[in-house]
Amino acid sequence: MLIKRLSDCEEILANDGCRLRELLHPDRDPVDLRHSLAIAWVDPGEATLPHRLRERTEVYFVMAGFGRMHIEDETEEVAPGDVVVIPAGAEQWIENIGREELQFAAIVDPPWQAEDDVRS
Repeated sequence: MLIKRLSDCEEILANDGCRLRELLHPDRDPVDLRHSLAIAWVDPGEATLPHRLRERTEVYFVMAGFGRMHIEDETEEVAPGDVVVIPAGAEQWIENIGREELQFAAIVDPPWQAEDDVRS
């Protein structure tokens, strides 16, 4: 059984500028998964940088706060409980339009790799 606690994971500044803690990655954890899982935060009034994940589909699950999701030419507001599917290779970014921290889970399939995370 593998149990990891978010508080035990190191917080980093991601390539897109959000704060992030990686919970699961098959290259770094003893798991047989086809995806990686991280929790990310964007402060009020801030936004991630436009970027794309080559050959990787990403799913955001909004846990707290309110945001505006941008994927290619589409823009939609998101709130807690919303799920966003980001197609592989699509330019994307999210902005916090609320008064509290925007928090979301990011699932990447196949697992996230630095060389495939490219700023636009």
